[in-house]
Amino acid sequence: MENDSVDEIVHEPAQEFVESTNVYAFMQEYGIDDYDELIERTTTEVDGVDESGVGWFWDELVDYLGIEFDEEYDEVRDDSESETRSVSAGASDEPASRGGPQFTDWYPGGKINIAHNVLDRHADLEAETRNRVACIWEGEDGEVREVTYHDLHRQSNKVANALEERGVETGDTVALYMPMVPEVVSILYGCFKVGAIVVPIFSGFGVEAAATRIEDSEPAVLFTGDGFYRRGDHVLLKESADEAIDEAGHVEHTIVVDRLGASDDDVDLEIPWTDRDEWWAEAVERQDDAYETASLPSDQESMLLYSSGTTGKPKGIVHTHAGALMQCAKEVYFGFDLKPSDRFFWVSDIGWMMGPWTLIGTHTFGGTTFMYEGAPDHPEPDRFWEMIDRHAITQFGISPTAIRALRKHGTRQTSSDEPSGSGEAGDDEWVEGHDLSSLRLLGSTGEPWDPESWQWFYENVGNEETPIINISGGTEICGCFLMPMPIQPLKPCTLGGPGLGMDVDIVDSSGESIADTNERGFLVARDSCPSMTKSLWSGDERYLEEYWSSWEDLWDHGDWAQKDEDGFWFLHGRADDALNVAGRKVGPAEIEGVLIDHDAVNQAAAVGVPDETTGTAVVAYVILEEGEEPSKELREELRAQVGEEHGKPFRPRELLFVDEFPKTQSGKVIRRAIEAAYTGEDLGDLSSLENPDALAALEEAS
Repeated sequence: MENDSVDEIVHEPAQEFVESTNVYAFMQEYGIDDYDELIERTTTEVDGVDESGVGWFWDELVDYLGIEFDEEYDEVRDDSESETRSVSAGASDEPASRGGPQFTDWYPGGKINIAHNVLDRHADLEAETRNRVACIWEGEDGEVREVTYHDLHRQSNKVANALEERGVETGDTVALYMPMVPEVVSILYGCFKVGAIVVPIFSGFGVEAAATRIEDSEPAVLFTGDGFYRRGDHVLLKESADEAIDEAGHVEHTIVVDRLGASDDDVDLEIPWTDRDEWWAEAVERQDDAYETASLPSDQESMLLYSSGTTGKPKGIVHTHAGALMQCAKEVYFGFDLKPSDRFFWVSDIGWMMGPWTLIGTHTFGGTTFMYEGAPDHPEPDRFWEMIDRHAITQFGISPTAIRALRKHGTRQTSSDEPSGSGEAGDDEWVEGHDLSSLRLLGSTGEPWDPESWQWFYENVGNEETPIINISGGTEICGCFLMPMPIQPLKPCTLGGPGLGMDVDIVDSSGESIADTNERGFLVARDSCPSMTKSLWSGDERYLEEYWSSWEDLWDHGDWAQKDEDGFWFLHGRADDALNVAGRKVGPAEIEGVLIDHDAVNQAAAVGVPDETTGTAVVAYVILEEGEEPSKELREELRAQVGEEHGKPFRPRELLFVDEFPKTQSGKVIRRAIEAAYTGEDLGDLSSLENPDALAALEEAS
């Protein structure tokens, strides 16, 4: 490896811990001796058997994990060519010849519903889990609610009945533009019960980003809230929802959860109201609490999750009931070693993949999730550590960006007359004094780590005993291509190796494997998995172009990857132009579109640059309309406009004015050249550049 600070093994799991894990029990069941054999058995050909280890694993896993199909599937998968299989529900193009890893049909002939597996069976009158707490929720203001499986079952049934009353049927989309309150769980599962396709939208998105997703998915029903708390203040969500709906159309019914008390006449809170709006209490709570969950084909769409690409509008990722359930359950059970008494906390919004991933994965086994509404440093920087202590959290997942920010907080202020601490990274006094011994595993995802922050997390939160299960995959597979197992030793920042049942590789530009050469290359998948998006909502053409066009029958994930001489896998960031800010991806075109909407802007280009706190920050370059002059006021106005439309994390760190962009002869803006001009890195091959003089102007931009 190029960085000596990640070359030393710092975590060695104790043998007693190894033998207590779920993955070790699986290995014993199937006569697998060690980690390397485990990966080989689940991702390559099975010795002596004429079948793929991928197919073998995903077939065995159904019974092993206790997944319940209403009707048994005919075979684990069918990747033969066919022109009769359905394209994603929103597809606009004609069905193509479908088969191979691009269009594998998993568990064909079977019928299943996520809601039955994560909820109904656990709320049964005779189930031991009926009165177990399914979700512990804490609001930023300190309010705590506990929801049992019985309670969640009743409320999810009410949601399902409310949806049917408004004409929602199997295959219809339902959007969630919701704060992180317990109701999001019953909304998610209520949609699954009906067979509706859930469209989660990040609550931190501004109007433009929310409208784009509503316009594309065309939901008739949208759930939202009056608002939520953030650092002690009210953040009003309803007005943004209204503006997004007005811009996008389609929504006929808006069901509003009262988080801030806006429905109370005694509360002085102005919330806009329209004829399509109903309070949650009126629309949902009055419904019957019994509902018969729909039995659906294995490949019935369950969720439409959006992920941004490098050009054009966000990609609608289509997940199925069988696929999402199997992947989430597998990863939480094996990678995070879920036990019946565990309390699982992953810091995420329901609008990001990790929100549904956490709920589905944990609730498959009747487990308990923990949800938190607010800021990680309110009222003090020890909020997470205090909650872990008080609620006895056992698994805690967080982004590297959040850990970098928490590291920077200085020492405690012991009196009103004393100044706060120095703020230097590495100060751990906010962690000290909290009992974090309940933690069994730590988790992270979203972006590459820096070794110093990984080590701080491991030492100060994990007490040099708790493994960091650093995972990477994406919205496109509702899970992970790379995931350490808790039985493995770890180096700082490593992602361990391939996830179970995930046939991944590292290739060079020609598509040849270079994983064993220890060189940096492109992360690819050589085979399908049940949770791989069945296409894109817009249809097959963009799906094939985005993921399968680089090499024949190889999924191009767009990440730089490397396996070191000891077999540890690492990632080195995105190989494409997507902006990955604090673990949240947004396409450059989305940022640029907001800037171009301003009357003074003619063209815009957004790139991602390294940032100490967020991993990546947005830098924007702007070409003004004729007659417009650059100014400090205009710069701040444009930065603020991006923040308002896409959320504060995406507000450009810098905004610079130029007269032209480097372009190819076909007119395509070369963003990598813009990024390199800003960072001072090698520009690489620019032989296709039509206007090389533009590069010098970029370096002098102000």
